[in-house]
Amino acid sequence: MATKRLNILPENPESSKKTGRFPSWLHRPLAKGGNLFKTEGLLNKYQLNTVCEEAKCPNRFECYSKKTATFLALGKECSRNCGFCDIDFSKTPQGPEADEPRRIALSVKELGLKHAVITMVARDDLPDQGASHMAEIITAIREESPACTVEVLTSDFCGNMGALDRVLDERPEIFNHNIETVRALTPRVRHKATYDRTLSVLSHAKGSLKSLFIKSGIMVGLGESTEEVFQTIRDLKESGVDIITIGQYLQPNRKKLLVKEFVTPETFKTYEEFGQEIGVHHMYSGPFVRSSYNAHEVLQVAATK
Repeated sequence: MATKRLNILPENPESSKKTGRFPSWLHRPLAKGGNLFKTEGLLNKYQLNTVCEEAKCPNRFECYSKKTATFLALGKECSRNCGFCDIDFSKTPQGPEADEPRRIALSVKELGLKHAVITMVARDDLPDQGASHMAEIITAIREESPACTVEVLTSDFCGNMGALDRVLDERPEIFNHNIETVRALTPRVRHKATYDRTLSVLSHAKGSLKSLFIKSGIMVGLGESTEEVFQTIRDLKESGVDIITIGQYLQPNRKKLLVKEFVTPETFKTYEEFGQEIGVHHMYSGPFVRSSYNAHEVLQVAATK
């Protein structure tokens, strides 16, 4: 009989330990309000997936209460099995739904979004890795909500720059591709992806001049050192990334990588200040920060700098 893997948490760095197993900065009240249920109802109405639900994002109730969500395109099954992610893995995911772009666009319109964020599962099984489908979603949103800005968070398309260009040709205001972790931890954290390929994708996107901002995110608390995070910020800056997000990794289920450290707010501030010092256009760093968290506000701040 297989032994269940224990959910072992790192030491709570607060001396009092009054907050239990998690430090105080990882405790937050649940969001309330009718908009939470309205958002959830609308997503159900159009039979849409969100990364908020599939990846068990800790911010999902807050975002739903603000009538926003990050749409997950190309199904609920990913062709990669990354060590940090809770999205279901499948070697043979179901085919893309032809009407999904329209359903997402109608949902964006009905929610009244000013900024829509679309992410995707990796689809290494498709000839263009899902790029044309993502492009169709951007087109559909533009048709239904011309004033809405669009942010896409894509896979690396297996390094297929032609597929990447298919998405960039639709000129999303923000192109986002997460590096996720430092170089040394990448093989353990990211399935099939490589650190250098991610930098190449970001550099190519920057060089295309087809998006206002290039964005990438890092998770911390996986066992990386401060200097390794600094180096990753440097690498992203040198690859043309304008916006860097940094947040605490939280284990989504027992089968995924363990949390090695609860990173303090002071350390997040240190990362933010380091990025600013070396010239990163906008840093967004904190325990609950995720790549699409407060995405519209991040765009507004970046656009005013």
